[in-house]
Amino acid sequence: KPRILLMGLRRSGKSSIQKVVFHKMSPNETLFLESTNKICREDVSNSSFVNFQIWDFPGQIDFFDPTFDYEMIFRGTGALIFVIDSQDDYMEALARLHLTVTRAYKVNPDINFEIFIHKVDGLSDDHKIETQRDIHQRANDDLADAGLEKIHLSFYLTSIYDHSIFEAFSKVVQKLIPQLPTLENLLNIFISNSGIEKAFLFDVVSKIYIATDSTPVDMQTYELCCDMIDVVIDISCIYGLKDDGTGTPYDKESMAIIKLNNTTVLYLKEVTKFLALVCFVREESFERKGLIDYNFHCFRKAIQEVFEVRMKVVRSRKHQSHMRKNKRATPNGTPR
Repeated sequence: KPRILLMGLRRSGKSSIQKVVFHKMSPNETLFLESTNKICREDVSNSSFVNFQIWDFPGQIDFFDPTFDYEMIFRGTGALIFVIDSQDDYMEALARLHLTVTRAYKVNPDINFEIFIHKVDGLSDDHKIETQRDIHQRANDDLADAGLEKIHLSFYLTSIYDHSIFEAFSKVVQKLIPQLPTLENLLNIFISNSGIEKAFLFDVVSKIYIATDSTPVDMQTYELCCDMIDVVIDISCIYGLKDDGTGTPYDKESMAIIKLNNTTVLYLKEVTKFLALVCFVREESFERKGLIDYNFHCFRKAIQEVFEVRMKVVRSRKHQSHMRKNKRATPNGTPR
């Protein structure tokens, strides 16, 4: 499984991010979270695509402590998220960021380095832009001074009090999905043949979108899609279960249509038990709903084929790993 590391100084908001994104915790509840004092590992296995481990590191971690095996940790890492508190003096955070990135890069040059400039809800728009520019400049200057210009850092402005944290995590996770170009291509074909303005493929549990078409993402559009998923799940939990309370609130029959007052229709359809397709459609285009549903059927079938290929690859790797272990069981390679 790809591993995502959450790192940063104490009280920068690492644990709050994890709780809000993956545990549906209210942002206000995170005020009462205790400081993390040991590495917390968690499996996120919501679907065949969103399938990784998150390691939440305490802010006081010491890279020079002999008990900290940073080579083992960084070797299996897909992405390293470093959280910087934008409302605090971030000079110490930038020094820790530089140490972390240089150590990790030496062990594993393929790590994606993601910088969350966090808690920006308390800053004005101008201050946000100025802070991002300053952190971007200082971090890259530090790398250039160390002769490491080839290391690429991605920067995001985030807050747990709006959808920016989900948007940022979506971008991080997408880089760990090898099938992303295939999914984007399928979405492009689907929307161009259906008269759809915009489409997202969502992981329903976390509201991370694992793919979207090639048109630019508008934050307001993304927020509406997230709100729609919440509405559908909440209503399904009340009215979608059987009389005895059994069943699941989200299944292959799940579908929703919301008509907005600006001649736009939001259309949600179940793709798998963990994934949903949410589309933005003009009212005049939605009159051809039969065509959209037919194209969706083809799209869902293609997604299932992508899943099947992935599962075959996973099974093949497990089999090869098992065979290698058996060969190492005895000196001459024969099974015991």
